[in-house]
Amino acid sequence: MKIGILTSGGDCPALNAVIRGFAKYVYQNVKDAEIYGIADGYGGLIAGEYKKMRPEDFSGILNVGGTILGTSRQPFKKMTVEENNSTKIEKMKKNYKKMGLDCLVCLGGAGTHKSAGLLCAEGLNVIGLPKTIDNDIFGTDVTFGFYSAVDVATECIDRVHTTAASHGRTMLVEIMGNKVGWLTLYAGLAGGADIILLPEIPFDTDVVCKKVRERAEAGKAFSIIAIAEGAVQTSEAGLKKKERAALRAQTGDVTATNRLARDINARAGVETRVVVPGHLQRGGNPSALDRALSTEVGAYAGYLCKEGLFGTTVAIRGEKITHNKIADIAGKTKWVPLDHPMIEAGRRIGVSFGDEN
Repeated sequence: MKIGILTSGGDCPALNAVIRGFAKYVYQNVKDAEIYGIADGYGGLIAGEYKKMRPEDFSGILNVGGTILGTSRQPFKKMTVEENNSTKIEKMKKNYKKMGLDCLVCLGGAGTHKSAGLLCAEGLNVIGLPKTIDNDIFGTDVTFGFYSAVDVATECIDRVHTTAASHGRTMLVEIMGNKVGWLTLYAGLAGGADIILLPEIPFDTDVVCKKVRERAEAGKAFSIIAIAEGAVQTSEAGLKKKERAALRAQTGDVTATNRLARDINARAGVETRVVVPGHLQRGGNPSALDRALSTEVGAYAGYLCKEGLFGTTVAIRGEKITHNKIADIAGKTKWVPLDHPMIEAGRRIGVSFGDEN
């Protein structure tokens, strides 16, 4: 059995751990298995860049961040656009057949799974693995890479506490998450943030400033705000992304975080600072929890491959590992529910989500 494997989209901790878990299962359970590593995600499949892997290639990578295969972003909307009498999907299909693959394993997030769906529709045997620090893939409780990113974001908030306390400032920590707020919610609660702002809950600047003022009047010298990079004000909630960008440009603000920091300084009379951990949340070694999870999902993907259960992606539901049809989950987003227990827990202990009256 000839199997191609690639990692697509943004990098994250635990990619190598999943690759290792998959390879170990396949070499031990699939007769005459050959694994071909495809370079730089779908880009490598489009260009036909790959190499035959050896069992030893997968040793010593359980705790190593990044991906030994390399990765790149290939926008989904360009997959079916014709260039030089061919589309990217057609080129991938051609190279899949040229390699003589029996299966293609794709580690990636939402965009990766949408493109995997197109490949399935073209008759290719594909298995997906849910990767993203955003934890926004529909149909699974958790994605690998998420827990490691939570640890990093939480440590950032922890460290900000001491400098905020020393200077009596309000610190805004901008956490990754353009569309969803899972990472900000978990890190915000774990880091003891006073205010948590998510894309799913548009915030009222007046409410945020009031919370900061109340803390100051109660003798709290500082406040910590965990804000998702995709957070929006109530006035922006109904706007499209380009419309929001144009509105912010009018006031010279690139992000909602910067504008909110300025407003807090002006309205609450409190000195503010913005901290952006950025790609630190994607880098470094995976956490112990992510290593265990990744070994489990990688091995299960090997099982799906062995059993010929193609057109599927691995999923975790409760304490059970299972799979979904790629066609059923591609293009769908797993939002943070407004009644999520962690939001309710935050409200019970006085955390503001920027929407209180």
